[in-house]
Amino acid sequence: MADKRLLVPLSTSVTVRQTVGYAVRSALEGGGPAELHFVVAIPDDAGMSGDTRHLEEADDLLERARTWADEDADDESLSIETAVLGTDEYLFGPRDYAESFATYADAHDVDRVVLDPEYQPGATSPMLQPLERELAAVGLAYDEAPVERPARRERLVGAESLDRFIGMFGISFAFYLLLGDPTYWFDLVTGVVVAAIVSITLSHVTFSVAPQKVQSPIRTVRFALYVPLLLWEIVKANVAVAVVILRPSMPIEPKLTRINARVSGGLPLLSLANSITLTPGTLTVRANDQRLVVHTLIEDAREDLFEGRLERAVRFVFYGREAAAIASPEERGDAEVIRGDEW
Repeated sequence: MADKRLLVPLSTSVTVRQTVGYAVRSALEGGGPAELHFVVAIPDDAGMSGDTRHLEEADDLLERARTWADEDADDESLSIETAVLGTDEYLFGPRDYAESFATYADAHDVDRVVLDPEYQPGATSPMLQPLERELAAVGLAYDEAPVERPARRERLVGAESLDRFIGMFGISFAFYLLLGDPTYWFDLVTGVVVAAIVSITLSHVTFSVAPQKVQSPIRTVRFALYVPLLLWEIVKANVAVAVVILRPSMPIEPKLTRINARVSGGLPLLSLANSITLTPGTLTVRANDQRLVVHTLIEDAREDLFEGRLERAVRFVFYGREAAAIASPEERGDAEVIRGDEW
């Protein structure tokens, strides 16, 4: 029986090697047998998409961690377990990761977590909120590994690339023709010139990540399919709100609601929050990681929000058809009516 069990979430960071070394020292401190549980948590768009590349990368990282731990343990009594989390569940923001770690810790009788200060799961956008706060919320004790980190020199601009240029050119040219006349030769010529100037000057600062050759055009097509749905939802909401306002009793029920939206941060979350605001009867008040606080004016608007049609549509745009086939916020327990002091 091990005297000490530690859980170590891993990600590909500049300090992951130091974190493993600290975890080994902490586990063996005081003598006696010990266990290290190395886990790699992958986000939903990697775990549920069927893309084996992320799983292969996770297995490779776990194997490297095992090798490092064996080297640092120097034949002392140390047992090592590895696991990949997120292959059969949706992991989005810090709360989801913290709950997944807590579930694993309960199942394996883990004492505490050793956290890499540079921990960022997945290869997508960074967490918008601290994981440490969510670990404390689920009652999971943790230590942050004392590591030496290289100085960060964040750059406003990204690396020059043809993908960025083409993406910026296409967006600028399409917007120019939307404002002008695409059948007039002069607008076509000036549109090319303006789009070229904009792309040369701004493409390296517009995209934090270069557009993908395959996924970006596919998402553009999906977005074109999404626009009619959004317009239909806007029309429906307009009619519902108008009917309520025109009734003599005016049965409005303004309430604040909270939705734990199953979309990751950044552009997907922004698209969902703005889509909700564009729909009459609902207004996104706050977006905190994937948790949205929404003011609803009438019961119908609240029911539509809890059914999650817009959420599934946004997931379809960014993640594909399979990602849209999820339970509604109400069905999965991610929707509730709140008071102002529960924000």
